[in-house]
Amino acid sequence: MTAEPSTTPRPSAQGPGAARQHTLRERNLQLVARAVFDAPTPLSRADVAAATGLTRATVSTLVDRLVEGGLVSELPPVAAQRAGRPAVPLVPAGRSVVGLGLEVNVDYLGARVLDLTGEVVVSRVTAGSFHDSDPADVLGTLGTLARDVVAEVHDGGMRLAGARLALPGLVDARTAELEVAPNLGWSSLEPVPLLGLRGPDGSEVPVVVANEAKLAALAELAGDVPSSFLYVSGDVGIGAGIVVDGRLLAAERGWNGEVGHVVVDPAGPRCSCGAYGCLEQYAGKEEILRSAGLPVDASLAELLELLRSHDRGAGAAVQRAGRALGSALADFVNLLGVSTVVLGGVYTELEPWLRDEVLTVMGERVLAAPFVSLEVRAAQAGQYAALSGGAREVLREVVAYPAAWV
Repeated sequence: MTAEPSTTPRPSAQGPGAARQHTLRERNLQLVARAVFDAPTPLSRADVAAATGLTRATVSTLVDRLVEGGLVSELPPVAAQRAGRPAVPLVPAGRSVVGLGLEVNVDYLGARVLDLTGEVVVSRVTAGSFHDSDPADVLGTLGTLARDVVAEVHDGGMRLAGARLALPGLVDARTAELEVAPNLGWSSLEPVPLLGLRGPDGSEVPVVVANEAKLAALAELAGDVPSSFLYVSGDVGIGAGIVVDGRLLAAERGWNGEVGHVVVDPAGPRCSCGAYGCLEQYAGKEEILRSAGLPVDASLAELLELLRSHDRGAGAAVQRAGRALGSALADFVNLLGVSTVVLGGVYTELEPWLRDEVLTVMGERVLAAPFVSLEVRAAQAGQYAALSGGAREVLREVVAYPAAWV
């Protein structure tokens, strides 16, 4: 395993002119990598030259570097329609450089590795109950799980570019500290040292900490979604990721998107955060299960079975959650001006029963509703989306700074 190299260009001993040339080569390499990775269908070297404006000779040299570095692969040549050499299609390389997504949630720990093609290489999820848990114990357990996954990647001849750790709470993007995770009972914590994550060769694996809902939102970008949307991740807690023009809106410290603690009823029950009437007390997974007459540790499958059999209690519980969710989301939509809401986490499977209630309330409360088409849709990224989103973020940086890997 190889730790992530520095992506900062180093000054050349040959003077300012050489440094500028070095930077130009890196920028051209970025252009070529981006063209290959963004293309909806495989491009040839000639296609890349046309797309980037670089000469064919320059593109050919840069593509060779990307191939040798394990970032790009060549497919079998395709016969040219005109006279000349057959075109060689270029695609992201599989099982070469990989990214690791890690997550601590209230009821599971997970680790997932993706390669540059987006394929899942390894995925491990362990169920548990981590309310009011000891962060050292929990993160130590996750670290052990992660080390096993990293060893498997290393044994497969792949290079690990780094990891993203998803946590359900306020993460300071500048310091990598977890400020508070009410449902875990954690606060004022530096989580990375507690992971103790090192590769088989003893080198430290670079880990970046992020909010789980934001990483899950980024996982959606791999599918068919508008360029701007509000992603809502429902579980015991409720978080959100705001994507505008294909980029995550991070805000000053990355603390935006805490929709679960929007107050929907000031006279409501006390929340784990200390306030009263937060959305989580109406639309969190445990509250929906409780309202449906199920134990809070019941599976989502049990709730879905009741809903499919038209159980009145389960239907009323989800309807109540949908109205509260619609109320909170209307505030977000009024502030942000986005018209698409993506329901993730447990809400993905509950979407058929939530959607109409959410849309009805949003239609009543969103000022722009008469002039735009509000849309509520289920997430497409699949189960444990934050794991995939975290791994994708690692690989996005590889593609953005390919010179560090070739």
